[in-house]
Amino acid sequence: MRYPQSKKSILFLGTLVFLGLLSTSAQDSLKTVTAQNGDGILSLLRRHGVNPYEAYEEFVGLNIENLKDSTQLFAGRNYKIPLGTETTAVSEEHSRNEETGAKGENFPIFGKKYNPVYRKSERLKGTVYYLVAGHGGPDPGAMTTYAGQSIAEDEYAYDITLRLARELITHGALVYVIIRDKDDGIRDQRVLKIDRDEVAYPNKTIPLNQRERLKQRVDVVNKLHQKYKGKFQRLIVTHIDSRSKGQNIDVFFYHHKKSKNGKRLAESIHKTFKQKYKKYQPNRTYSGTFENRTSLYMVKNTHPATAFIEIGNIRNKKDQQRILEPDNRQALAKWISEGILLDYESR
Repeated sequence: MRYPQSKKSILFLGTLVFLGLLSTSAQDSLKTVTAQNGDGILSLLRRHGVNPYEAYEEFVGLNIENLKDSTQLFAGRNYKIPLGTETTAVSEEHSRNEETGAKGENFPIFGKKYNPVYRKSERLKGTVYYLVAGHGGPDPGAMTTYAGQSIAEDEYAYDITLRLARELITHGALVYVIIRDKDDGIRDQRVLKIDRDEVAYPNKTIPLNQRERLKQRVDVVNKLHQKYKGKFQRLIVTHIDSRSKGQNIDVFFYHHKKSKNGKRLAESIHKTFKQKYKKYQPNRTYSGTFENRTSLYMVKNTHPATAFIEIGNIRNKKDQQRILEPDNRQALAKWISEGILLDYESR
């Protein structure tokens, strides 16, 4: 089956702001709602009939002075809902598209809430992307605890990967999710339950031995790469690092030293992050890098041009917010997808 970091120090993900300007009169006419205990931006928007991913950036721009670390709501406080986005909750959006004859594509891997998927554009038409979430199956990757519960790298890398896959599909790309879990889908919880039932595309049991695991996914990608010979093909590998608890890190990228296209892909995503920092957090220096690291098995042995992404340090409390908040995971996927679009359209 085919599918396809205190306020000054939190990572960029709390810095998404509305790119346009609203007049004072327009802002005065906005609907105001009160956040409840447990609300995040996504759930608040969804509950009030707003498409959370279409309205997220504008919502943050409208309410930036009333958000903790630019991403978190305060229960009991009032927030403005963006204009022109009501009655477009995800399920209602699906109904509207169906009524107008738009055809959504069915991707059960995303879960019921995020399926079907409707096209926004054809900007990536004719492209093929292979997305590999690190670890999985018998290997959960880096682990730590949060609020007394165990959290694992593979679950969060997978959730971000699914969100990225969905973004790319909305722009017309053919996407293969190489490490997959038929039961999870895109999840909007902070703590993601750990399981061991991931498989490799299409339904291969993931080996216990590390080298065999890596070879298995390399073989899958390379076989598909041969199938689509002649097409624009790229590979994105997503991991979450594990370092000392006191070390927080920015998102950084690796590529093969001899791959011109891999370097451009990693550089394009890195450039997107730098631009967001410069625009939205001018007082915070983005220290994430992109560099060659051919010693990485997936980078060294796969045929498509590759970008290997490390999201952050799962053991660092500030970095944890980058992955625990579903809003942040969605923002990560969106920013990576923007970098991918930049790579393709500037080729």
